[in-house]
Amino acid sequence: MSEVLLSARGLTKRFGGLAAVNDVTLDLWRERIHAVIGPNGAGKSTLTNLLSGDLAPTSGSVVLGGRDTTGWSPERISRAGLGRSYQKTNIFLPFTVWENIRLAAQSRTPRAARWLARAADVRESNERAERALELAGLAPRRHHVAGAASHGEQRQLEIAMTLATDPQVMLLDEPLAGMGTAEAESMVALLLRLKKQHAMMLVEHDMDAVFALADHLTVMVNGQVIASGTPQQVRADANVQAAYLGVDEASHG
Repeated sequence: MSEVLLSARGLTKRFGGLAAVNDVTLDLWRERIHAVIGPNGAGKSTLTNLLSGDLAPTSGSVVLGGRDTTGWSPERISRAGLGRSYQKTNIFLPFTVWENIRLAAQSRTPRAARWLARAADVRESNERAERALELAGLAPRRHHVAGAASHGEQRQLEIAMTLATDPQVMLLDEPLAGMGTAEAESMVALLLRLKKQHAMMLVEHDMDAVFALADHLTVMVNGQVIASGTPQQVRADANVQAAYLGVDEASHG
């Protein structure tokens, strides 16, 4: 059953006199993908950083899993059930696919009582990593060196590492960036599979992928939300058409 797993209310981030994000409110629901779109400089990545704790808001609040996480550190927010990927792939290139995922899984395994144990022998980490490997569709690549993987496989690996931390909410910053058609189709299929178990926010420029994936769309321009609704509602919104298509009063003359 769908439920709100993350709520942001009135989020604002100012850098001096510039409001990079200005009074943004949104909800992320389990089993739904919420896409945030807009031109470069719209505030999309800043919004993601506010939700993940990488930036502290100037004002506003974030509630994750029923707890107010405003001002928490990224590590504490991650442990509370939020996982994210970044625009630039963030993996250990010399390690195998399996080693990367297991390292992420280890961050969720208490070690105080067995600090002398070998990481490879910790059952909880291995089981968590195995689930993430299977979910991300990377089982056939488990022994491949990450640095030799294709760009699309590296992006899949980053998502698998996020899954290994057992998130309830996933924030994905341009997961399809730089992909060819086949890799993009594979990523879309992966995200649709993951949607069944998570609340997801997607920042993406590939509009074909956005409309294939999104249950809800938020459009940002200059740090502000100019439209929010279903993909069909957003397509028909006059403000969105003006921002993206140049439709304005002059078109009537």
